[in-house]
Amino acid sequence: MQDRIWESFAPEETFNIGREIGENALPGQVYTLIGDLGVGKTVFTQGVAQGLGITEPVSSPTFTIVQVYGEGRLPFYHFDVYRIGDVEEMDEIGYEDMFYGDGICLIEWANLIEEILPDSYVQITIEKDLEKGFDYRKIEMKKIER
Repeated sequence: MQDRIWESFAPEETFNIGREIGENALPGQVYTLIGDLGVGKTVFTQGVAQGLGITEPVSSPTFTIVQVYGEGRLPFYHFDVYRIGDVEEMDEIGYEDMFYGDGICLIEWANLIEEILPDSYVQITIEKDLEKGFDYRKIEMKKIER
């Protein structure tokens, strides 16, 4: 995987970038998704799901911590840890089986659980730049090795 930067000027483009990542995802990959509220993380994630062949509706699991989608070519574990009170809550849902399994994980707000992230993961950052337009997004993907 090479580090990469995309520019998106519409939600559909953000979705398509996510779809490309889903189409190329390999078993066992962990992606962290960083970005402010309203930056397009859910649209991006819906694209990843489509790229994995998932057809059911995908929404942010803010109140459940993780949503599991098993119908695609790989299991897809979509985490939203924004409301997590303590990293021990991750133990209660059996995160290790998902982080180190045969599916792919996408973790929103992963900076809140940084201490339990694998030694190797892919960090995706989505940023707005209103000077370039209301729908403009810079999407940066880079491999993290700790």
